[in-house]
Amino acid sequence: MTASASVSRVSELERRYLNGTFAELCRIGSPSGHERACAERVIAELRALGVKVQEDDAGPAVGSDCGNLLAFISSDSPGGSEETAKQGLSLLLCAHLDTVPLQASVEPVLLDGMWENANDGILGADNKAAIAVLLALARHVRREGAPVDVELLFTVGEEVALAGARAFDASLLNSNCGFVFDHASPIGEIVIESPTHFRVEATFHGVAAHAGIRPEDGRSAILAVARALASMQLGRLDKGTTVNVGTISGGTAMNVVAADCTLVLEARALEDQRAEDVVAEIVDRLHEAANIPECDCDVDISVQRTFSGYKLAPSSRPVRLAEEALRACGYQPVHISSGGGSDANALIAQGFATVNLANGTERAHEPGERVSALALEEMLDVALALLDEAAGLVSATAL
Repeated sequence: MTASASVSRVSELERRYLNGTFAELCRIGSPSGHERACAERVIAELRALGVKVQEDDAGPAVGSDCGNLLAFISSDSPGGSEETAKQGLSLLLCAHLDTVPLQASVEPVLLDGMWENANDGILGADNKAAIAVLLALARHVRREGAPVDVELLFTVGEEVALAGARAFDASLLNSNCGFVFDHASPIGEIVIESPTHFRVEATFHGVAAHAGIRPEDGRSAILAVARALASMQLGRLDKGTTVNVGTISGGTAMNVVAADCTLVLEARALEDQRAEDVVAEIVDRLHEAANIPECDCDVDISVQRTFSGYKLAPSSRPVRLAEEALRACGYQPVHISSGGGSDANALIAQGFATVNLANGTERAHEPGERVSALALEEMLDVALALLDEAAGLVSATAL
């Protein structure tokens, strides 16, 4: 997957801009639901380049202070109209504006070629790295021109089950296919398989009582949750299946038997039926725990299929286009299956052909998250190569 020697499309000035923009974006906190400040920075940058930007009304529906952003850059007339795109090839590139919750303020530092957070928390490279790349690409094609029309989509709420992309109307797109840069693994990897995802929320209702005087009169909802979890398989169940307990909340005080307790779980599986079977098993375990005599609680359970998995044919045109772009940048393409979801899942579910590409970031969602300056630059090279390969290898009808 290591790039061999190849001619870079990225100038030294563009490298400085790309890395500077990335650091600036990382400093702008944008946890899911609070993407507005980051979005305004993106809007300002694109409008300064003369690029049209539209914001949809997804914000309120997905619990965000901002909607999804869609920008258009004509190949032959900078700032041209959307009608121009319909006359030729158009390619979508996508990144998400939000991050997981911040554990600490973000102060990007470059150490031995790696961007890291000087504080003990995430950097935000997921997905600020891709945002910086798309802004640098916009700057490049506005100056140098592009071989195809370009659409840039910046979504909200990706980290909360792809909320923004699921609310986005893909019929607005002129492009025939798209690419997201949202997998934390070495550049060169192409995600051709991604899981179905379920969210399960359960609230146990017991009876409150004084924990020191009449504990036997109470029925602990927290105990019921504990019994339920003890009976479940958690973590990695098999190569393509995982279950995770995300949050638990309940009780009112140390000396009160807890009357209520809520837990939120997720289940993922590459095989759709496997995901449904695992969720059914989880629901059974929750009901059984509620009915244990020592618990004797009521339980309300909500199950939501948040997004569906996909399997891309290796021979499909978008996958082949990604392969050619990677090879043009000196990479040997590698097809992978991933336990992670991305905006590609949501767009594919709407019938829009999308491929998720690795972006070279490391340790996503963890303190210690990082990405190399070189990976940022090579991501931009790959993005520019996608435009070239789309123009050179694929016709509008073939995509």
